[in-house]
Amino acid sequence: MIETHDLSKHFGSFQAVDGVTLSVKPGKILALLGQNGAGKTTTVRMLTALLFPTRGWAKVNGFDVFKQPAQVRASVGVLTEQHGIYVRMTGGEYLNFFGEVYQLDSAARKSRIDYLMDYFGLSEAINQRVGEYSKGMRQKLALARALIHEPPVLLLDEPTSAMDPESAKLVHDEIGRLKSSQRTIIICTHNLVEAEQLADSIAIIYRGKILITGSLDELKQQVLGPIEYEVLMSKPWQPQGLNLPKGVTLNGIKGSRLRFHVERPQELNPILLHQLTKSNAPVVTFQEVPQSLEQVYLKVMADAQAGEVINTHEPAITQEVDLL
Repeated sequence: MIETHDLSKHFGSFQAVDGVTLSVKPGKILALLGQNGAGKTTTVRMLTALLFPTRGWAKVNGFDVFKQPAQVRASVGVLTEQHGIYVRMTGGEYLNFFGEVYQLDSAARKSRIDYLMDYFGLSEAINQRVGEYSKGMRQKLALARALIHEPPVLLLDEPTSAMDPESAKLVHDEIGRLKSSQRTIIICTHNLVEAEQLADSIAIIYRGKILITGSLDELKQQVLGPIEYEVLMSKPWQPQGLNLPKGVTLNGIKGSRLRFHVERPQELNPILLHQLTKSNAPVVTFQEVPQSLEQVYLKVMADAQAGEVINTHEPAITQEVDLL
């Protein structure tokens, strides 16, 4: 549903997006993570055919963003970080205006407006000017606008920004429902917990380049290494003579807690537990040590920034070699 290859956008000598290759299938959600200025918004603008690529290509709902921009725009619903809300309109007028832009007939517009205003808890404010809405209400109205024409593709930039927990859960539930209806969704967010909860796959972008992409489990394995398990004993215990299977390593002992790295948990955890029991270890609990998307993100970004520091010295080294 969304395919890009070597997608790039240059503004003069500045490379805003550089060689982005992504694939998001129907019924899947991709979370695009990165710092401000990393290239997320520029990527989204190319996927909506508001900007044309300098290099590479992108297809959205089967349409080429360069050759078929009108069809692309009709296929997407967009929630931008800056909503461009018309504050003198009422909420109902605002959604009706965009329903007309998407060429919905009057009956379809009324049905969608009534449904969306009710779903997002805005029915009582339907005749109220948008300028009187709170920030959270405006966010919900902007999301309703993105959904007015029931698009097959959604591009959401910070979809729960400024929302209270109850409203954020409502939006998360709606995104889950939209996913189950085979829509393709890209979420740009700084909320890593939100990305962890919603996304099927995650891409981290830095200075216009995709550093890493994959499911959360794949990223954890690739970035943080083997899964770690902690065994809590009823008293301090030393694993002398414990016969660990290949693929299991003792990673530390702290009082009555032992930690192990396990490369193939489904295969090796039963063997490890058997060995602990055989050694009369006073096991109270055996559980996985949680690894978060935040840990993955921070390590990937730290490695990228450290690589830049190292690379700043490479020209000087090369010059010295050349002089020799």
